[in-house]
Amino acid sequence: MRRFAIKSDTPRDVLDWGSLGWLSNPPSTGSKFLTVIDVELLPGNGHDFHKHPDQEEVIVCVKGVVEQWVDTERRMLSPGDSVFIQADQVHATFNDGDEPAAVIAILGPCVGEIGYELVDAASEAPWKDLRT
Repeated sequence: MRRFAIKSDTPRDVLDWGSLGWLSNPPSTGSKFLTVIDVELLPGNGHDFHKHPDQEEVIVCVKGVVEQWVDTERRMLSPGDSVFIQADQVHATFNDGDEPAAVIAILGPCVGEIGYELVDAASEAPWKDLRT
């Protein structure tokens, strides 16, 4: 288990919309209460509508400007801005800019083997039509 998360040594999951760096979760630090993820959002992409049934989340914008949705409410977040998302609340984060954007996602408590659970909601009403 590691105590320090050095960016160059932190494994990243590469996805079609960006990447995730696991700063703290049960496999990396043994955490029981906090999963912390360094998220990069590629230009024109985003983490589509989803929810975490048993986890609260705070998302902090650290680079770029992101389009943040919580349920059907949309706000633009700039570096230093954040949002609190209740457990089981549908949300999404998009980068409509020309450069990569970055956020830190903090979820608690840890759920499952990797400390993170996700239920996709992108194909469900009303979220499937919010950005059209």
